[in-house]
Amino acid sequence: MGEEEELPIYVEDVQQKEDKNRICSNNGCFSKPVNWLRMLARETHWSFVLGVVVVYGISQGFGGAFARLGTEYYMKDVQKVQPSESQFYLGIINIPWIVKPLWGLLTDVVPILGYRRRPYFVFAGCIGIISMLSLSLHKQLHIALALLLLTAGSAGVAIADVTVDACVAQNSGIIPSLAADMQSLCALSSSIGSLIGFSLSGVFVYLLGPKGVLGLLCIPSGLVLLVGLLLKEPQTANCGYQQVSQKFVDAAKAMWKTLRSPSVWRPCLYMYLSLAVSLDIYEGLFYWVTDPVAGPAFSKESMGFVMAVGSVGSLFGAALYQYGLKDHPFRDLLFWTQLLFGLSGMLDLVLVLRLNLQLGIPDYFFVVIDASVSQMIGRLKWMPLLVLSSKLCPPGIEGTFFALLMSIDNAGIMSSSWGGSLLLHALKVTRTQFDNLWLAILIRTLMRLTPLSLLFLVPRADPNSSILPDDIRSLQEDSQTPEANENIELVGLVKRVDSS
Repeated sequence: MGEEEELPIYVEDVQQKEDKNRICSNNGCFSKPVNWLRMLARETHWSFVLGVVVVYGISQGFGGAFARLGTEYYMKDVQKVQPSESQFYLGIINIPWIVKPLWGLLTDVVPILGYRRRPYFVFAGCIGIISMLSLSLHKQLHIALALLLLTAGSAGVAIADVTVDACVAQNSGIIPSLAADMQSLCALSSSIGSLIGFSLSGVFVYLLGPKGVLGLLCIPSGLVLLVGLLLKEPQTANCGYQQVSQKFVDAAKAMWKTLRSPSVWRPCLYMYLSLAVSLDIYEGLFYWVTDPVAGPAFSKESMGFVMAVGSVGSLFGAALYQYGLKDHPFRDLLFWTQLLFGLSGMLDLVLVLRLNLQLGIPDYFFVVIDASVSQMIGRLKWMPLLVLSSKLCPPGIEGTFFALLMSIDNAGIMSSSWGGSLLLHALKVTRTQFDNLWLAILIRTLMRLTPLSLLFLVPRADPNSSILPDDIRSLQEDSQTPEANENIELVGLVKRVDSS
């Protein structure tokens, strides 16, 4: 790109840095978060901030906390399945997150009644309300129907998530200097929502039972529906069948060309492998820690509190990234976070072998420490991957491509869950038999360290700089007609227009 084209971006970035520095000069630490939110609302749009808070904070954070603990006990106490089976079923429930590019394509190129975002928020909210009410009101469901309803509820959350991710991706391209700030807003909203949700989930599972807690998830789904009704979005003309088909073809070609670039497919491969090889055996640990004979026999309230403390660790990790680590190169930060993530798995080994009791540390206190440390490191590992993903999105198909990248990550998570299920099954870890659980933890810990050998796939780029090659960016920009730009524009959430 020529010097004349880069100058407006430089001036804009300088202005953004001045705005961010102005936050730090305000009175006291308490005003910093408030001023930071005001700055984001001013530079993007208040409805963007609202959408992030509702989807990430309430739907995924608060609602996800209730869904996780409720589903854990639903599988254990209502369906009475084995740990390996529960681990496998959780992978099935995650499938809607793997097909996120489909939701992204629909929201990008298929308007409904002249709107591109609002109908999908409404649709997501309705799916969540219907599925969770059905699951809660039926006394005894077959496991297949229960999985179908849980997967439908997960699909509602995923569809709402795609819309917000599209907004984040586009805003990251328009205002590169705020990319990390927007990911921090998502992470902080999710962590705070999770903290509140997990703090209450244990008590509600004890009072209402697993099905009652799952029924309460209608509330977050209703708020997502409300966002669809209130979101400010310009109305556009509906596209004809041929126009929609052509947009699908154009988007697919653009995605394929982008994925063929080594600057894109190499980080994508790392993101998938780093998640897939980190085997998830949480269900085995959950069954053990709540077992009255082999484990510490934690109550529902205790498990909710432990998960709440874990959310505090996640929140601290997001804050630590925002205020101390967000400007570090991707490869350097991922090296240390992956290393710490692998070593943190040894805490579970100490717990299962009861070495903590030999050291005079009670089980409950040790589990709280384990949860907070693991969640903090997990958040620090996840944050640079999110920022890296937002940097890989070409102009014009930000929502679709970011959804594709997230589906790659979710495919890695599902592979991790199914791999952990096979490991638990192979080692004969059941509802009452935990003799080989320590070996499963050791294998998982070693597998977590293997992504360190794949870091050469990750660029050393500064998170504040652009990663996409100029030919991909210029090709996407040149290939968009004014009509296409109008159709693909997310929701008019951004006041400023990218002059470059």
